[in-house]
Amino acid sequence: MLVVAQISDLHFRGDAEQRERILAALDYLHDRCGGSANIDALLVTGDLTDEGTADQYREAAATLTTDIPTVTLLGNHDDRTAYRHVAHPDAADPSAPVDSALLLDGLLILALDSSIPGRNDGSISDETLTWAAEQISGAGDVPVLIAFHHPPNKVGMPFMDSIAQLDPSNLEAFVRRHPRIIGLVCGHIHSPSAGMFAGIPVVTAPGVSSTLNLPFEGDDIVNDSQPAGIAFHFVDGDRLTTHFRCVR
Repeated sequence: MLVVAQISDLHFRGDAEQRERILAALDYLHDRCGGSANIDALLVTGDLTDEGTADQYREAAATLTTDIPTVTLLGNHDDRTAYRHVAHPDAADPSAPVDSALLLDGLLILALDSSIPGRNDGSISDETLTWAAEQISGAGDVPVLIAFHHPPNKVGMPFMDSIAQLDPSNLEAFVRRHPRIIGLVCGHIHSPSAGMFAGIPVVTAPGVSSTLNLPFEGDDIVNDSQPAGIAFHFVDGDRLTTHFRCVR
């Protein structure tokens, strides 16, 4: 069985209190979960920064230090060019989608960029889906876990549903063409949730920086009473099981 940890919506912004929440999540991974001995990969599913500035990405790079193999993707608060300026300064096209893959012994993780520059809603481009199909084809007969920022399905949070993926029909067709995909994991909504999309599980991670209210939890969008959260995805063959933890 493989374990993939997921943290999402960190929103680095040069704020000490914010950074303490992020460090609490990292300390939980390192100190209480045994670091890389027990966790096979770490997914950071977007909104690394609050405003997408180079200084915020430098803060993220200095803070997100771990021995766990890590896959990072971007969200609507991020900026592709600023991210690459810090993380990949030699990139041929700094504005291209930030897609990446991690092949473990028994699992392919694909991180797909669902961000649209200058917008809060999202979409996964045909370019990215073509690249993802090539990665699946070249990985052999292993299960595939796909991560991106914006959920493709409605989650019952009206504001967040209004800035989800614009038209996930191409993603749905892609998932149905690739039966080795066992699940989709997302961020964006700052709330743990589980649902179905294209016949497979879709799971959102809790937010590290904050939690957003459900419609019956109050008129404010942000729920300040909730601590940072982590998702742990257990992959056993073609079976995906997710657990959630709150950390203080």
